[in-house]
Amino acid sequence: MMPGGLSETKPATPEVQHIVNQVKPQFESKENKIYDTFEAIVYKTQVVAGINYFIKVQVCNDNYVHLKVFVSLPHENQGPSLVGFQTGKTRDDPLTYF
Repeated sequence: MMPGGLSETKPATPEVQHIVNQVKPQFESKENKIYDTFEAIVYKTQVVAGINYFIKVQVCNDNYVHLKVFVSLPHENQGPSLVGFQTGKTRDDPLTYF
């Protein structure tokens, strides 16, 4: 993968679910809503000065959101940051740059 380009879509891993769990409170605060289900399904990455994760998350039976999460370089000692999201997605909506 080239720096700046998006990777292929990959199945979510435990590491990606951990990132999703860490930004869930940020998302819930912005949406002013609590989600019982918050399961990472698939993701793409973009290498920048750190990594942008584009993650499809299931929030209920047939409702999905796309999250854009920035993870800084390890030496910066900062947790993941929710930098954007798209609501009203379906399981079949492709993950794209936003």
